[in-house]
Amino acid sequence: MAELSKAWLIAANAHGYSYNFQWLGVKVIQFPQDMMAMQEIIWKVKPDLIIESGVAKGGMLIFYASLLELLGGNGLALGVEIELRPDNRTIIRDHPMAKRIQIIEGSSTSPEVVSMVADYSRNRDRVIVCLDSWHEHTHVLEELRLYSPFVRKGGYLVVFDTAVDDMPPDSFPDRPWGPGNNPKTAVTEFLKANDRFVIDRSLEERLLVTTNPDGYLMCVKD
Repeated sequence: MAELSKAWLIAANAHGYSYNFQWLGVKVIQFPQDMMAMQEIIWKVKPDLIIESGVAKGGMLIFYASLLELLGGNGLALGVEIELRPDNRTIIRDHPMAKRIQIIEGSSTSPEVVSMVADYSRNRDRVIVCLDSWHEHTHVLEELRLYSPFVRKGGYLVVFDTAVDDMPPDSFPDRPWGPGNNPKTAVTEFLKANDRFVIDRSLEERLLVTTNPDGYLMCVKD
């Protein structure tokens, strides 16, 4: 099943499968299987704060906000985007879930942005971080180093699109990433020097189809 799933993933990517879906009326560029995994994580952690780098169309940010709304409390979905397009900003601003959303514009690795994220995370103990911006190794590794301190024991650090490492080299002709230079290689290097996180393999073993193999990292130490 794992091998069949991998073959299906490669074929699905070639047809833009992840662009087929919406959440509460907004385009979400993810596999439904990984959205189900995130739902399980959010229910388990019951976070005060969900940080997403790479807002894109805004669908996942609204997804996170809607689950926080179901949980109650004052949970916040915080998006970081290097340059949010005006039409996407309008869609997010006018959405019923906007009351649980804040957006920071700028590079996710810039000191100014990281400082602002730190301000939002202050006094919030249950944090989930989702890294889904620029997928080159060096950028993701820097995000991992900068954003992992916001996650405490029991929280999650989720690195999206680690499956790039398993794709054929010509899968992303208009992007600099590919096998050997991608989020999964960054995760591998990060974990060599950080013992606070372990890969939650139970998720991907149940999902079978996922764009985030080795990317669901559970924090096991404060």
